[in-house]
Amino acid sequence: MTKILGLIGYPLAHSFSKKYFTQKFEKEKIKNFRYENYPLKNINDLPNLLKQNPQIIGLNVTIPYKQSVLKFVENEDEIVKKTGATNTLVISFGRIVKAYNTDVYGFCQSFKKNIMPQHKSALILGTGGASRSVAYVLEQLKIPYLYVSRNPKNKQTISYNALDKNIILSHQIIINTTPVGTYPNFDEKPFMPYDFITKNHYFYDLIYNPSKTLFLKEAEKRGAIVCNGLEMLKLQAAKAWKIWNKKSS
Repeated sequence: MTKILGLIGYPLAHSFSKKYFTQKFEKEKIKNFRYENYPLKNINDLPNLLKQNPQIIGLNVTIPYKQSVLKFVENEDEIVKKTGATNTLVISFGRIVKAYNTDVYGFCQSFKKNIMPQHKSALILGTGGASRSVAYVLEQLKIPYLYVSRNPKNKQTISYNALDKNIILSHQIIINTTPVGTYPNFDEKPFMPYDFITKNHYFYDLIYNPSKTLFLKEAEKRGAIVCNGLEMLKLQAAKAWKIWNKKSS
């Protein structure tokens, strides 16, 4: 019987995961797996999806459900417990038996390659599920950070309007975890004073399509180091596959 893997989120206009796994299965001649997209307008539709598709043995989770999906999960790995976010689910007979977070691994391996001595503090744009994984990695690397949000709710979060020259210059790492600037909205970028960016900055965008967002272009033309989320995605996907393949064998 064919085992189904898939991606849940909304919208799923352009899925890296389906293309990645479909090509992997073809290249490696893996015959008994298939990968599908499942755009869910409401996370509460998930139990019914699993009931209707008993062949599903694993799911990736993307925006906006990396946190809200946890209410359906029976067990969480340690990183999920600490971040409150998941991107990889193991399914058995319609039950979500365990949630994992491979975003942490993917982001860490990709991100740390470009860290320079001057990169001492970070701003995390956004407060969704992906931001939790980024914050976890920064804590492991002992890099202090602030969240930036439209609606700050605690002392560790500031508003976009609060971003001034002093804050930009004192936070040399700026990481975009929001969907602003992703396909098909290529002409959008997070709100911030880009004129204060210098060659001492490191801009990381979790977005991979387009490969260079306006966020990254603004930083690059001012001499900053830039990196998109493609390698992160490949690394987290490879780790997810190891989890699913082990559990299903």
